[in-house]
Amino acid sequence: MKNLWSDENSKHIKDDLGLRVYTSNLLGSNDELVLHGGGNTSVKSKVNAEDILFVKGSGWDLVSIKKEGFSPVKLDALLKMAKLDKLSDSDMVASQKNAMIDKMAPNPSVEAILHALIPFKYVDHTHADAIVSISNSKNGEKLIKDIFPNFLLLPYIMPGFLLAKDIYEKSRAFDWSKCEGIILHNHGIFTFDNDAKKSYNAMIKAVSKAEDFLSKSASLDFKFSQPKRDFDVKLLQKLISDEKGYDISIKINQTLLALSYAASDDLASFATRGVLTPEHIIRTKRVPLILENNDIKNAIEDFKSKYIRYFNKYAKDEICLNPAPNYAVIKNFGIVTFGKDEKEASVINDIIKHTMRAVLRADKLGGYQSISEKDSFDMEYWELEQAKLK
Repeated sequence: MKNLWSDENSKHIKDDLGLRVYTSNLLGSNDELVLHGGGNTSVKSKVNAEDILFVKGSGWDLVSIKKEGFSPVKLDALLKMAKLDKLSDSDMVASQKNAMIDKMAPNPSVEAILHALIPFKYVDHTHADAIVSISNSKNGEKLIKDIFPNFLLLPYIMPGFLLAKDIYEKSRAFDWSKCEGIILHNHGIFTFDNDAKKSYNAMIKAVSKAEDFLSKSASLDFKFSQPKRDFDVKLLQKLISDEKGYDISIKINQTLLALSYAASDDLASFATRGVLTPEHIIRTKRVPLILENNDIKNAIEDFKSKYIRYFNKYAKDEICLNPAPNYAVIKNFGIVTFGKDEKEASVINDIIKHTMRAVLRADKLGGYQSISEKDSFDMEYWELEQAKLK
């Protein structure tokens, strides 16, 4: 992975937050690190002699974030939250908002407490493709442990307070000076340092290490020797529009990657194994519509029935989202994504493009394995994730 840091471009930046913006933009400019609002960054600084955590505001993209995109939160208040036995989502949001020194700033990232707990000035968090490709394999825990022996490695835990609380408990007697970073299985990676450049460099070094492993152990060679299938995309678009209740835009992906993916045997099992990182689910749903023949209408009805069963299995007091699919994998044709406009369809296509590569790589490492169906539901219907879309 290319290191984009430039001493020439950064030499004029003297303040903590300015350097935080600079390296955040570097991270965000690489879609193999973060996609469309993914990841978060922070810096601990002082304002009027008070310790303040400037953390990425919810809804901002790292590639374009500016100083006003960071939420200034009192560090002591966040550390006190980590020591609580319980903290509901609504109370966490309210407490973080109350601890902000600028009430007009955006809501802090749901990972603000976790950023506060890491005892370094700069903290970088990404959902790097190479890291999650390895950790989302059935042998992921062992492989990650072998590749990153000096990292704190954690199983998947719901982001927000639960994750922060777990790290608080695990790190109370932890020697952070010997820790090179944190890897959250099925989720992503954290690096940190008291120097912005060193924290960024640590991220690039770790991800490059994972990429090197994949190039040797899970290289990809796409093949598609069959004729492309004829498929009535216009009918699919109309039927999905009817289900959504508005005219959708579509994005058709017939790259060699998409064709190879959609040519897989037993497509219904192969392409329905879950999301690459948990937050993707609010855009893609857990699984796609699978179309192995031309009976589009019945396939959509079957998808909706299964989605409603999935909802009923785990729902408590949630309201069911529209059960129609957000993208389709079409046998020997490719991928089609659906959005309320062209931008949304393209965003979903970007996510699926990265997911396909990760699935194929993880299969070469013993098999792709996402978070559980229950964890998927909890993430899809988490009010703090749904708020991001709004």
